[in-house]
Amino acid sequence: MALDTQSEESDAALLAGFARGEQSAARALTARHLPRIFAHAYRLLQDKAEAEDVAQDAMLKLWKVAPNWREGEAKISTWLYRVTANAATDRLRKRRTVGLEAAPEQEDTAPSVEAGLIANDRQTALRAAMDALPERQRHALVLRHFEELSNPEIASALETSVEAVESLLGRARRALADKLSHLRPAAQRVKQRKGART
Repeated sequence: MALDTQSEESDAALLAGFARGEQSAARALTARHLPRIFAHAYRLLQDKAEAEDVAQDAMLKLWKVAPNWREGEAKISTWLYRVTANAATDRLRKRRTVGLEAAPEQEDTAPSVEAGLIANDRQTALRAAMDALPERQRHALVLRHFEELSNPEIASALETSVEAVESLLGRARRALADKLSHLRPAAQRVKQRKGART
């Protein structure tokens, strides 16, 4: 969920406090932001260890820029989302160059009951469909629907305009709907096809 203005103001005050050597300020900022950026990294990477590394690296970068932080230039939460998304993207690109035999074996977490298998198939299909999206569309979708950021906050995190975010989200949603259409019940698919013809 997006942080409110009051939280952002206290974020800037806490970061300034950290820059002056106040360790309590670092603890407060870490408690507030580390779970959010870890969750964001995990949604992008689907790997807990890598997500932890990315989240910790993002916080380290924040500590490094703290003495030079200019209040009002960027929201700390948005800056952290941007740093996290960039680091996750770099890791995803590196993964694509790793051979199949070097990839870690996936843990089998599928439940044994039929309903669990169906839910797992849907999750797998959704993950595959999201992975197939262009990176900027996927990042915009994750920030909007999982992190619950507003379009202006997403625009700031992706360093683009609100109109571009709306376009990215629209294209991403249409692509997902198309890729996941096979999961809808057959009667619903027929009904939608008839509606499209009229």
